[in-house]
Amino acid sequence: MWTNNVKSTVSTSSFSLLSLENHLSTYPEGMADPSARELRLVLWIAILASFVSFLDGTVVNVALPAIENDLGGGITTQQWTVDAYLITLGSLILVAGAVSDAFGRIRVLRWGLIGFGLTSVAIALAPTAEFLIGARLAQGVAGALLVPSSLALITSNYSGPSQGKAIGTWTAATSGAMVAGPVIGGLFVDLASWRWVFLINVVPIGICVWLLTRLEQRDVRHPEAHVDILSALLCAGGLAGMVYALIEQPHLGWSDPEVWVTGLAGTAAFVAFIWRQAVVARPMLPLSLFARRNFAWGNLATFLIYGALSLNGFVLTVYLQEGAGFSATAAGLASLPLTLMMIALSSRVGALSGKYGPRLFMTVGPLLMGAGSLMLLAVGGTVNYWTQVLPGITVFGLGLTLMVSPLTSAILSAAPRERAGIASATNNAISRVAGLIAVAMVGAVVGGTLDLDGFHQAMIVIAALMVAGGVVSWLGIRNPSTEPEPASAPTS
Repeated sequence: MWTNNVKSTVSTSSFSLLSLENHLSTYPEGMADPSARELRLVLWIAILASFVSFLDGTVVNVALPAIENDLGGGITTQQWTVDAYLITLGSLILVAGAVSDAFGRIRVLRWGLIGFGLTSVAIALAPTAEFLIGARLAQGVAGALLVPSSLALITSNYSGPSQGKAIGTWTAATSGAMVAGPVIGGLFVDLASWRWVFLINVVPIGICVWLLTRLEQRDVRHPEAHVDILSALLCAGGLAGMVYALIEQPHLGWSDPEVWVTGLAGTAAFVAFIWRQAVVARPMLPLSLFARRNFAWGNLATFLIYGALSLNGFVLTVYLQEGAGFSATAAGLASLPLTLMMIALSSRVGALSGKYGPRLFMTVGPLLMGAGSLMLLAVGGTVNYWTQVLPGITVFGLGLTLMVSPLTSAILSAAPRERAGIASATNNAISRVAGLIAVAMVGAVVGGTLDLDGFHQAMIVIAALMVAGGVVSWLGIRNPSTEPEPASAPTS
């Protein structure tokens, strides 16, 4: 929820589209005229495909109370609605690049779009919570194919300065999904039904599939590309087992075989996945990258910070509706100040981080987010947004703005240029898995019920994770000018 809201969806969308057109109009510069149309088309396809995935991630939290009211199942249904998607997305996003190389980026992107559209319709028509959760698992598979494939389409068509500009435009445009999602979702929940929230994506999916038919280029397949199916199965099975145990433990207890057997089996499968990455010739997760200090410590910070972010987004959005009586639209608008700060300050923070190094920003940012979480302990039985919620959100938003760009930069700059793609995918997967585990632990964190006491407990846990992320960043991250390179193997 933390990067999701706007005061005026229409005005923000208009600004984003105007900015996008200005960017696109300059892309033909320095390029042959016949390729200009194709390049614009590629960028629009990449933006729409990613927009679909990002939008889904931002609208779900605001619909959770309505889903539970309709389908039942309490907080467990809400947790599985989020985590079912993240299990398959987080476990398969690493292998998606290999799938794209093996079968062609355009083809895989089309598969992802069609799959996402069909599963969105299935979720909207779900008669039971179990059916919805199954459809969300399938939707995660489709989602794993979208973002990596769309970025790969950009990098394979753009080069040099134009590639950086294209990725910047992609980032700016897809941010609109995070800005508008909760507001649009809240309006649908309040004025129609939560089911319409999952149909928002159908129109951009249809447009994107049509645009794919307009591309003139041929798809590229690499015969030597390898898809490690066993690694993907071990990763998905391991995450599913551990998450199932964490979600069901508050209701069944650790002594129940259904909990400890699935938990142990999941842990064993995930350990086997890590072991396989160390011994297989072409791993999904190259462990050698973690020999680089900033990459290793930055991903540890990512796990702590993004786990806390996901827990915060889930708990605050649900509690504002179920505990404080906010409408879905009001809950979606609650973090507007945070969104405005990120829009206004992110580029400036990125520039300062490039000048002074990421370490200070990655330390101060999480500490401020921890302070903002503790400020939300002011929330009482009768919630006053202006005095109890807004101050904490504002401080939290300032910390998030300071942290996001430097964290990404520190991790990606630590990886060799030729491994930038897998480094980005690894960091993306770690942040998704962190969110997956954090949401799975909601029941244990809040004591089984998200009442006021549970809300306060969650804020304390979030603050502790944020502080830990800041400490890890200070201890582990080194600014690029002082970071030693890992020792190279001797050559004969």
